Parts: sequence; structure tokens; C-alpha cells
Amino acid sequence: MRRSRALVGALALSLAGLGAGVGLGLVPRAAAVTPPVAFTADALPTWQPNGVVWALAEAGGTVFAGGTFSAVRPPAGGSGTEQEAVNFVALDAATGAPTDCSLSFTVGGGTATVRALALSPDKKTLYAGGYFGAVNDVPVSSLAAVDVATCTVKTSFRPAFAATVRALAVTGDTVYAGGDFLTVAGQPRQRFAAVATADGALRPFRADADEPGRAVEVTPDGSKVLLGGDFFTVNGTATHALAAVDATSGALARSYPGFIETNSVVKDIATDATGFYTANEGTGGGVFDGRIALNLSDLGQRWRDTCLGATQAVLPYQNVLYSASHAHDCSGVGEFPDGQRHHLLAQPTGGTGKLGWSPDTNDGIGEGIGPRVMTVGSKAGVQYLWVGGEFTTVNGAGQQSLTRFASTGDTGAPTVPVAGAASVGPGQVQVRWRTSLDLDDSTLTYRVYRGGAATPVATLTADSLFFKRPQASWTDTAVTPGQTYTYRVTATDAAGNTSALSAPATVTVPTSAEVYPAQVRADGAELYWRYDDSVLPYVADSSAGGNAAGVHLNGPALRQTPAAVTGKSTAIGFNGTDNRVYGDRRHSVGSTYTLETWFRTGTTRGGKILGFGNNQDRGSNRYDKHLYMTNDGRLVFGVYNGAVRTITTAAAYNDNAWHHAVATQGPGGMVLYVDGVQRGTLNVTTHENFAGYWHVGGDSLGGWPNKPTSELWAGQVDETAVYPTVLTAAQVQHHFTLAKAPADTVAVVPATEDTYANAGAPGSNFGTSGSLAVRGNPLYTSYLRFGLPAAPAGTVLKSAALAVRTSTMSGAGTVDTVSVVPVTGAWTESGTTYDNRPALGATVLGTYPGIPDGSAVHTTALDTAAVAAALGTSYSVALTGSGNDALWLWSAQAQANEGTPQLTLTFGAP
Repeated sequence: MRRSRALVGALALSLAGLGAGVGLGLVPRAAAVTPPVAFTADALPTWQPNGVVWALAEAGGTVFAGGTFSAVRPPAGGSGTEQEAVNFVALDAATGAPTDCSLSFTVGGGTATVRALALSPDKKTLYAGGYFGAVNDVPVSSLAAVDVATCTVKTSFRPAFAATVRALAVTGDTVYAGGDFLTVAGQPRQRFAAVATADGALRPFRADADEPGRAVEVTPDGSKVLLGGDFFTVNGTATHALAAVDATSGALARSYPGFIETNSVVKDIATDATGFYTANEGTGGGVFDGRIALNLSDLGQRWRDTCLGATQAVLPYQNVLYSASHAHDCSGVGEFPDGQRHHLLAQPTGGTGKLGWSPDTNDGIGEGIGPRVMTVGSKAGVQYLWVGGEFTTVNGAGQQSLTRFASTGDTGAPTVPVAGAASVGPGQVQVRWRTSLDLDDSTLTYRVYRGGAATPVATLTADSLFFKRPQASWTDTAVTPGQTYTYRVTATDAAGNTSALSAPATVTVPTSAEVYPAQVRADGAELYWRYDDSVLPYVADSSAGGNAAGVHLNGPALRQTPAAVTGKSTAIGFNGTDNRVYGDRRHSVGSTYTLETWFRTGTTRGGKILGFGNNQDRGSNRYDKHLYMTNDGRLVFGVYNGAVRTITTAAAYNDNAWHHAVATQGPGGMVLYVDGVQRGTLNVTTHENFAGYWHVGGDSLGGWPNKPTSELWAGQVDETAVYPTVLTAAQVQHHFTLAKAPADTVAVVPATEDTYANAGAPGSNFGTSGSLAVRGNPLYTSYLRFGLPAAPAGTVLKSAALAVRTSTMSGAGTVDTVSVVPVTGAWTESGTTYDNRPALGATVLGTYPGIPDGSAVHTTALDTAAVAAALGTSYSVALTGSGNDALWLWSAQAQANEGTPQLTLTFGAP
């Protein structure tokens, strides 16, 4: 991308005026984005060329695109037919459709291409560079001037460039060019030159480089020209890929020897009021592929972003640097590891941290680079960020070579939260979810709904980025032991776009603390994966406040039973082929730590059970602090401190039984415990210090002793925890013992039959209705039947609760008290009417003291002794009203009932 000095100056004034509320404040910031991002991530319909777009420029609401293509066509679903466009097209900035300006850039031999576009400061003249011999049949030589108003070639401008022009910058009287040429107008000019804007006459400016020039930019004060490219010298002085020269003479003002890696080049340069920015691309190992910010005041470095992925273009706009690349590894600046490519990024002009703007393209055609150029266009008070390149999709939808994003009108909703709920004690429920992704909002508002109610019980905000989606959580303390609660979560962006409700997360509050997880939390686990999740790909963290969630890869088997510890918890299963779990949060491990997990397997191929590595969804190239199994079933705890250091058990544990493994390292060295017993020690107190992610079920093991056949582990895992401290031998033994301690079990029993009697229709049966009704006068009575299980051996019933859900009809709630009483007479779902309704008992088992309007689940505790007496039998209860305000509920036949009516029975030790 090449911008004229006038556009640079306008941007500089805008940025300088932001602190005083001036600048481009005439245009509202995108309504949905998190500041300082200025554009939505929603791609607008745009006509698309059939080749590659290399250059963009904008004037008066028209965007000019140059490249290597022969036609443009409407966007998918758009009106119109394909039009000829030979390496150039002019488009309306607001509609994305072609204007009536048509120019054909051609050449007698070879393939013509437009590689650079720049406007004069008054935006009346468009300069185009590339490789071409004619524009609309007017002879030119790789650089042409076009009158913007008439869309005609200026024949008075006749410079003669002997090879491709790849970069342009324009001042009031001079056009600066960079490219492959060695002569201009027959005079020596190696890769950089300057000509007069009026007639193309060669200027005395000399900045000869030994390799191609790819970027030219004039500083805002006009005193210097910034050069970028492949070169190693300018005017005979060593300076690789970047140089600053005098704008009049071309004399070197600042050289940069050794500043950029020798196998990397500068593809683009852009300026704002205080700095300039480079886009860099490298080839081979040890390259620099990222972005550099430098100060205009001293031409020195401000910051360096070492992300890998061939940056092609940079655009500073309103204190944000937008970039086009295929960034695939930003671990060097503490962000995402090597993996999926991300083609459009934003970051503050003052630093390397990525902002919440991440629309995406694919690599596309040609070299498979993706986006290559950007510019900002304006029309009717709206700013548009235009992106060109060789991509063929945008945000997953077909769109070739051109796209654009507006400063207003965000319509994209966040992704649906993946939610879960857990309770390990009588007084609270932890509702937790993986934060959602919104491509132009990093701060989202989450609303938590309980029991299907329309009004949220909690509202909070949390931050997330495409590579950092931490767990968010909220604790509900208004819960009753023994009762079951259902939660759903939505995410909303700043524009009010709201996701769908999450899948329901259901939990029963225990009547007493679950001793094993309570102890893990009390002992300070900072990561605690219990594997009770029912929805892919989210692994909830049950630690007291760590919020260190995980991500399932390739669908491990969820909710496996029996689990390693007593109670209602479940385990996770891995196939040893392709599935595993990795941490969602990048962090470092201190000098003291403890790894704890339970495992069960019969594998003879070994594999890594738990470990730390520097990647997520692909094999790590730095890895230690791990537990792995050898082919013969022995367990290995290993760290790396310049050499591999391991403890290996003498016994094998691939016997299809649950085993408890704990590995610690601290000032006392390394210790490995299995099943509560110390199995080995090693006097090693250090490990490899790097930032990374926890892995369960597999990761790299190359170079480690007794390396198993498989790095991926086949078997089940449960109760994985990581602590920032060293657990003592007594704590380890205590955990092992607690795993078998008696624990409450919960049975959720749905109604097998339900119906209601209606005094207003005494002979009618409502057994197939989707509704139930309760009222004192005129009478509605609802009847529910449950098949109660017997108490598990050695347990008694500790609590019983009945859950019902109000329907969505207006006024479904009631102000009257609703009582739950036993049914003593005979009845059936299909045969009961008002006339033959069964007799009821006098004992009140439980009450609902009024139920508000709005569809939601409501629960009441029932008389435990009365229900206990009926265990192992068919048990019926009735709902009766006390007044004339009817209650309407969903029946078991209704799809919206969320499993109600249902009983929740909690069993425990006597």
C-alpha cells in the first residue's frame, strides 16, 4: 500500500487532534467495537476481481484498485454481471460497486500488472506504477499519471522506467518510486528514483540500492524519504531492508545495518504523526516476519513485534496499527503459539499487544499470502477500511481479492458461550463458561439465567481475544442443598448483538461437602480439571479462582464412568490416536509446583498423560514437567534443565485400574508418588523455564528415555490438578484416601405420567396436553407419578426436591400458595378426569409460596421421611392451589420443559 503525503498528513492531524476531541471525530467510531478499534469485522458486499490486488488508493469517495486481473464480478448474491477490468478498477467506497472510470493497463510482451497507486496531495492526480506499456492505449513506461476527475491519462507526464515499479509516494512536486529498475530515462537510478509530478522529468535524487525496492514513504515534514526492500546497501553503505534518505538529494540520513535479519525484507512502510511502521517478510529459518515501530524524532525503534507470518502491509489509523499478514506464531510477544494462520490483525501504535479486531481471510491464490494491501476510504460520513490481496474467502465466505469493513453498522453477534455448572458444597454453585469470540469486540457482557427465567440473575463483563478466551465464572449463593438448578448464559457486544442462549448447565447442590474436590481446592490448586463437562470443546476449571480452563481437541469421550473418586463426578477418555486436552491460558511455571492426576489404562503403547509444552493444538517443540507411560506400563516423571532428568517407577500401572499419580518439584528436588506412596526421588531442583500450556492425553516426547510407541495416551483420566506449591507426603496420602470416602449420590427422576383435572371440563382428560394447571377455585389439580429408585446400599435418602417449570403463556405464575400433597387414590395419565379424580392425602409434602410470571424452573424441598418411605415404588403427588389465580406449567410432554416435572433425590451415608 502506498499513500500520498497528503493522506499521511491528514491522518497525522487526526491522530494529533484526538486528545482535544478533534480529528476524525466527525465520523462515529464503529458502534460495536471495543476502543480503540475503529472498524467492525463484518465484511461488506464488494465487487471482486478475478486475480490479485496489489495496490489501493482513495480519493473523493472512490477507491482505486490495481493488480493482476482481467475482470470484476459482483459479490455473492449481488446484482450485476461480470465486467472487463484490465489490472485496474475504480469502485464506490460506500457501495463497493464499480464506477464509470475504466482504465486498462497493458503491455506488448509479458504480463502487465499494477503494483503501486498513490495520489497527489490535492487528490486530483492518481499515479500508478507497475509493469505496463500503455494505459487505454496511451503509451507509458511502467509509471503513469491519471486525471482523477476525467479518468484520463495525462500525456504530459512521460517518465521512462526500464523495469517494474513496486512502490510510490507523492509530494506536491515529486513522485518517489521504488522497484526493480536500474535506469530511468536512460540515466542510472538503481531501484529508487524521483521524478517531477508535472512532466515526469528525472530529479537529481540518488538513493541507489543493490536489490529491489518495495516500499517508499515520505516523512510528514517532507524532509526524508523512508525506503524498504530487499537491499543490503544504499549508495554503497551497508543498510539492510530499511533506510532513511534526504528527500532532495537521496543522501543516506540513517542506515540500519544488522537491524533486520538478512533473510527478511521490508514490504511496506507507513507513517503517522509520530512514527513510522514497517511490514516485514522473511524466507527460511530464523526470519523476522513481523512489524517494527520507529520514532520519527530519532528514527530509532519504538517496539518490535516478532510474530511469524509474512507481514505484507501496515496501516496506522486513529492510534491503531492494522496489518495484513498470515501470522501463525506470536509466541515471541507472549501471544498465540504456532498454529492456525490469522491474516488481519490490529494492535496499538504504542505496543505489540493485539486488540479485539480479527476478521480473517484465507491464503488464496498466487503465492498463498492472503491480504497484501490496505487503505481507508470515506463517503457520506462513514469510513471504510479496504483490504486487497490474493485471498478467496473472507470470514469463511467466498470473496476474492477485495473486501471492506465500515466504521459503523456492526451486525455480528458473539459466539454462543459454552457453559457448565458445579457445586462441591451446600452453599454455592459455580457457573462457569468459556468466554465467547467476537471479531470486533474484546469486551463482552455476559448474562446468566437460572431456571429458564427471562430475567438474568447475574450480569458481568469479561475480555477475550481469538487466541485468549479465558474462563469466566459467577458464584450463585442463593441455592438450597438437595435442589437442582439449571443455568444458561448469553454474550452481548457493545452494539447489543446477542448470542443465542448456551446449552443448559444443570447441577444439584449437595447436602454436604464433597470431600475430595473440597480438599484439592483448599490445598491451593490453581488448575483443577474434573472432566464433568457435557459439551465440547470446553474443559472447566474447578479451582477456587484460577479460571484456567482447557480445550478438547478432536472430541475425547466425555462423562466416563466409573470415575476415580466417589460421588457424581465423571472422567474423560482418550483414544491414543488424535484426541487430547490443552490449556487455554499461556503461563509460566515457577520453581515449585505439583502435578496431580488419576489415570486408568490397559495400553501397551504408552503415551504422555500430563505435561507442559509451548504449543496448543499441535506438538510442542519445548516440553517438560510431564508424566508419561512407557510401553510396559511404568510411569515416568521428567524435567529438562539442560539434560533430561527422570524418575521411573519399578512397577507397571497399565492394569485397567484407577491409579493416583502426584509429581512434585521444589527446593527438595523431584518426588514421584503413585497411589499415595513415594515411588522415587531425584535431587534436581530446576526445570526448563518457558511459557506454555498444560496438556492432558498427549504431547511431544522426542528425546526422552524409554520413549513410548505413542505420544498420545489411550485411557481415562480424572481429577487433574496443578498447584504452585509442593504438596507434602501427608497431603498426597490424604488425597488418595479421600478419593474413596463416602459421598452423596444424586438421582434425578422425571415424571413417568402427568395430567390435570379441570372443574370447567369435568369429563375431559388432559393426559396428552403439553400443560399442567393448578388453581383452588374453580379447581385445577395436577397429578404427577414417579418411579422411585431404591436407596443405594449403605445409604439413606438425605433430601428430595420437586422441580416444575412455568409455561410461556401470559400470566402463567400465581400469587397463591401451591401445595404438594400425596395422592392416595388410583389414577392414570390417559384416564383421569375431574369426575373420577383420585383422593389426596392430608399431609403437605412441600409448598411453593407463590410463583412469579415468566417461564422458569421452580423447586421446592419435599418431606424427606415421606418420600423415603416410598423408595423402590411408584409414587404419586398432586399440586393443589389455595386461591383463584391459576398456575400453568409445562408437562412432561412439552419440549420446553427442560426435564420437568422431576424429582431430585440425594442419597448419603446414614
